[in-house]
Amino acid sequence: MSWMQSLFGGAATASPVAEQARAALAKGAVVLDVRTPDEFAGGHIAGAKNISVQSLAQRVREVGPTTTPVVVYCRSGGRSAAAASLLRQHGYEVVDVGPMSAFPR
Repeated sequence: MSWMQSLFGGAATASPVAEQARAALAKGAVVLDVRTPDEFAGGHIAGAKNISVQSLAQRVREVGPTTTPVVVYCRSGGRSAAAASLLRQHGYEVVDVGPMSAFPR
């Protein structure tokens, strides 16, 4: 089983958002964790970049080029929704998976 399958589950159980995230990752997406650094240190998706939603507006260029898709998550879904909106305003293609717990295992 590939790391993407272990992260998002098999095709039979994958949600539409998981499928969108899988497609974005196949295109080289950045995985963005918008929780606080302390939350990130407590556990995160392997390979994720941590930029808290509170500092995202000032650090948006650190996400990477707007031609690279972004898969964003947080703890409960509120911050990832705010981050996704901001990123879309800056021209990014975004998949908001909501809470980290929503990633199928």
